[in-house]
Amino acid sequence: MEQKSSADRIRHSLQFRNGAFQNVNLTPLKPENVTYFKMFLESLQRPANVKPPVPLPAIKTDLKQLNTKEPTLVWFGHSSYFIEIEGFRILVDPVLSGSAAPFSFMVKAFPGSDIYKPQDIPEIDLLIITHNHYDHLDKRTLCQLTSRVKRVYTALGVAKDLRGIFAPDLITELDWWEGEQVTDKVHLTATPARHFSGRGFKRGGSLWVSFVLQLYGYNLFLGGDSGYDAHFKEIGEKFGPFDLVILENGQYNDYWPFIHMVPEETVKAATDLKAKMLLPVHWGKFTLSTHPWNESPDRVTRAAEAINLPVTTPKIGEPVVIGHHWPNEKWWNQI
Repeated sequence: MEQKSSADRIRHSLQFRNGAFQNVNLTPLKPENVTYFKMFLESLQRPANVKPPVPLPAIKTDLKQLNTKEPTLVWFGHSSYFIEIEGFRILVDPVLSGSAAPFSFMVKAFPGSDIYKPQDIPEIDLLIITHNHYDHLDKRTLCQLTSRVKRVYTALGVAKDLRGIFAPDLITELDWWEGEQVTDKVHLTATPARHFSGRGFKRGGSLWVSFVLQLYGYNLFLGGDSGYDAHFKEIGEKFGPFDLVILENGQYNDYWPFIHMVPEETVKAATDLKAKMLLPVHWGKFTLSTHPWNESPDRVTRAAEAINLPVTTPKIGEPVVIGHHWPNEKWWNQI
């Protein structure tokens, strides 16, 4: 894709209006009857069970020795994961610094969940960043991966957050519905999400996206963050069915119902996408809300079982081999 300047493309994006990127439908960050002060007070009164009582079980798979013929996915907790097929390696939203915040002492990873570090990551053919929130774009991690990343694909406007980390000619920004043939066997399309962006106090300066990844004959949906809306059905009709959909399932709250899904909505989104298999992510590593740490996998598996939707629930580091091996142990109930 021939790239115009980022600033020019932002100005002409259909998603950019009134000086900021916008969702298709009105998406308030909170209900009208709830103040930010009330939300802040709730965040200070989180119950003890928002964190696991003991270190999480994890499996340290050697990412440099996978050598698989089917796409193999290794989840690092939260929304970070690695995919490899026939030596082609993809890394999505890596947050491996032990923190999901601007300062390392904030939003710390759960004990046991942070077994993967940047030095464990092999050379990456394709780095994908869905949006610029701290729990998806971790500069401390990316700075340690600079020399091992061949290409970066991200949402329109995010390149400015990657300055000084990757050379500009390695970064491709995509608007909704834009796609690119990465190799003869890999095609990537940016698709809509219902969320927001921002680091610090500025919001809406860059876009937030999901991705359709067509990989060696397999079809995957990489959800990023999103509230529920009609875009899931539209994506499913255009690109489905999917061999695997990876959707957020955690860190939801009644105070922000439009920008994150509750688990039952995650299952509904998966059905809209025509998913053959659901991998719920955005849980198991950080506390960003007030619900029990293990509530989201319980709720999503119950909702999926009610409609016979297959769900894979690997431990952190446990390989998922698409079309062949789907771990589904409810391991969080053993803690």
